[in-house]
Amino acid sequence: MTHATISHVQIAAAHDGEAELVVTLSFDNGGQSLVALDEFAVRTLLTSCAADSADGLIGASWEKVRDALVASSGRYAETQNTEH
Repeated sequence: MTHATISHVQIAAAHDGEAELVVTLSFDNGGQSLVALDEFAVRTLLTSCAADSADGLIGASWEKVRDALVASSGRYAETQNTEH
């Protein structure tokens, strides 16, 4: 698998009007992917990278982004499981 790291961060507006962070993942083979993160995922990512700001995420591994997305989506699954 090709290794990827965060090469750029940008604040954007989500479809619901909330702010989100868009990170650019740059791959060893020259490819790039944009990944949008909601507030929960951003907080999780900042914590896991020990970063004080979005710029502090540059250079972090794509695996940190993956883990933040899993944590963010997992919070909805936990809510649905407790409602039944």
